[in-house]
Parts: sequence; C-alpha cells; structure tokens
Amino acid sequence: MRQELLQNPVFHMAAAQFDRVADFLDLNDELRERCKWPKRLISVTVPVKLDSGEVKVFFAHRVQHHLTRGPVKGGLRYHPAVDLGEVAALAMWMNWKCALMDLPYGGGKGGIACDPRSMSSGELERMTRRFTMEILPFIGPEIDVMAPDMGTNEQTMAWMVDTYSTHQGYFAPSIVTGKPLTLQGSAGRTQATGHGVAFLASSALHKQNLPVEGATAVVQGFGNVGSYTASTMASYGIKVCGISDVNGAIWNDNGLNIYQLKEHVAKTGSIIGFKDSEAIAPDELLCQPCDILAPAALDRVITGENAGKLRCKILAEGANGPTTPEADAILDARGDIFVIPDILCNAGGVTVSYFEWVQNLQRFQWTEREVLSKLETMLQKTFEKVLAFATKHGVSQRVAAQSIAIKTVADAKAQRGLFP
Repeated sequence: MRQELLQNPVFHMAAAQFDRVADFLDLNDELRERCKWPKRLISVTVPVKLDSGEVKVFFAHRVQHHLTRGPVKGGLRYHPAVDLGEVAALAMWMNWKCALMDLPYGGGKGGIACDPRSMSSGELERMTRRFTMEILPFIGPEIDVMAPDMGTNEQTMAWMVDTYSTHQGYFAPSIVTGKPLTLQGSAGRTQATGHGVAFLASSALHKQNLPVEGATAVVQGFGNVGSYTASTMASYGIKVCGISDVNGAIWNDNGLNIYQLKEHVAKTGSIIGFKDSEAIAPDELLCQPCDILAPAALDRVITGENAGKLRCKILAEGANGPTTPEADAILDARGDIFVIPDILCNAGGVTVSYFEWVQNLQRFQWTEREVLSKLETMLQKTFEKVLAFATKHGVSQRVAAQSIAIKTVADAKAQRGLFP
C-alpha cells in the first residue's frame, strides 16, 4: 500500500513536502512514520441503478489521515480522475491545514470516480445515498465529518445528512458541513474559501506596502473558490484582469466586471464570450504581470517550467497543491514573490465548516457577519504566526506553515503516546 501511494504523483508531492519539513524539524523516525502515513484508507464499491435501468458500479475512497486531535474533516469530491493516492494526499494536506488553524480535527478526504456532469439528479442522489450507507461504520460527528468539494454541493450534503439521520433515527446535522441553511447549514460557508483567499491576499499587499485599491489580480479557475475569490477582491477595489475556467481564459487590462461575469456564466456555463474581454491562452494567463496570482482550481499548475516566468508579486494558493516542489525551489531562489501557502490560503472553507459543526452541536445559529468576522480574525492570527516563524527561522512561508502544523500533530501524538 505504501508503494502504491508513493507512485501517485500528487501523494508523492505531499510526501516530499512532509519529508522536507520533517528533516527541518528533526523528527525522530517513530514520529515521522506515525505522522506521515494515514490511519485509515477505505475503498468501497457503490452499485447504482441508472435511469436507463442499467446497474453501474462506481469506486469510492475515503482516507482518514489522523484522529489524534479530533474527528477527521474534509471534502467529498465527484470526479472521473479520483483515485486513492490523490485522496490520501488531499487528506494529508487537510491534516496540516486543520492543525495550522488550530482546529480540533484531523484531515480527511473522499471521492467517487464518476462524471457528475453526465449524471442526472436522481442518479447522483442514489449514488450519494448508497455511498453514505457503505461508509456508515466509519463516519460520525466525532469520527469523520464530510463537506462539499469538486463536483459536490450543498444538495449532496443534504442527501448525506438525510441518509445518516434516517439510519440513526434522529436528525443529526453535525454529520456533514456545507449543508443548506434550511438544514442548519452555516451562513458564510459557501463563500468562505474564496473570501479567505482574497482576505489574505489583501493582508499580503499591506505587508508588501502595496495599495489594495487599484491592485491587479489574475484568478485561475472560476468555480466556487475562484468566483468568490474574484468577487471579494473586486469588493476591495482590486482589479481582476484575468480569469480562466475549463474552457479557456479571458483578459481585460482595466479589470473584468465580476458581477456581470457571474451572470454570464450562469446563463452560458462558461466565461468564454464575456463582453469587454479578449481571449488569452490559459498558460499565458499565469505569467501575466499582476500584483496577485491566485491559482484556485487544479493542483500542480505552477511547475518547474513556468515558475521562473511568473510576474506576480503575491502568489495566493486557493487550490490544494498548486505549486510543485520543483517550482518551490525556483520561487525560493527568486525571493521576489510573496507566497501564501495553500494550507493557510484556502483554510477559510474548513474553518467555517468548523463553525458550522460547532453551531450544530450547540443548536445555535450565527449571523453571516459573525461568521466572516470570526474567520478573518483566525486567518489574520495564523498569517502573522506563519510570517513570524518564517522570519525567525529563515525559511519559506510554506515550510513555516507546514512546520507549525506538523509539529502540532507530532506533539499531540507524542503526548498521547503509543497504545500497546
């Protein structure tokens, strides 16, 4: 199993990052092994009757990296390329993210290998409910709390909470987060990740003594994270000049009207063809001069081939794992780009998921202003902590963030000890 995970390029990247930080922290072999490898790797088959009457079997995975500091927390994604290694890498990153933000969680991640765009609502519902039943022995409000991710949404979470609650015999909203407000979801959860990316990018501008009003930005991806990153930046007075999605990329030197762009996407399904914009190659988009570059879609888009060509001042990582270790080495050597690492930059989603979980346990609802205010306070506190660590030890912000996180987990494991 270990070799199988390491053969996956995403897990290999996550493991390489861990090894680098473990060396820096001088972790002993026992703690290094216990922190690196996931506690549980769960794979199940999910048979579903399609609308055609055919029964198709989907393969699903859930990885629980550690439960040392609390139940695992992490998204559930529906995508054709889902596999165990990718899910394990995302669970590891989520573990460090929760520890960095000082949330009482371990990291988890799950996914079903399917193409949700080609499936009907009924097929998606039947698949979700069957998956929930298959994974039932391994989930619970104090074991594993899922949330939406790529290809899933609040409706997916509603089906999950209903299936789990029906089995338990009572309404159990704390089994998942990212639910609709009518099922005790949290205000502010939908925009939380993108809001956090924009908030931290503006904080980085202040640290660089650059004005927020009139700053320029490029956002790669216009899904949930990218769209809210762009709209929150626009609300700060930042000009979002370039945006891409799966169909291509667009540009406007004077800044795109994000609110009109959202309406265009809602009508057409893509950013392509938006008025007052010109087409640009997606690869070229990443290398345009700007104050902020926010990769907010795929992993491994900043590579050894393009890292030297970036012309941004701040790299705000809205996606998980957008920068490869080869690119990191180049950025470290350059020293002219302020990197906000992914486990900090996109931590808004899991932080507000934590708020939702707490509200569910208390049976008490917070307002959107309360949620976003608490989120910004926690992000700013962690941002300052990471910068202080990086300055004190002379390391990159990525190494600083991961060092704080991994040491938090390692210390918890050492204090709990090893059960005989």
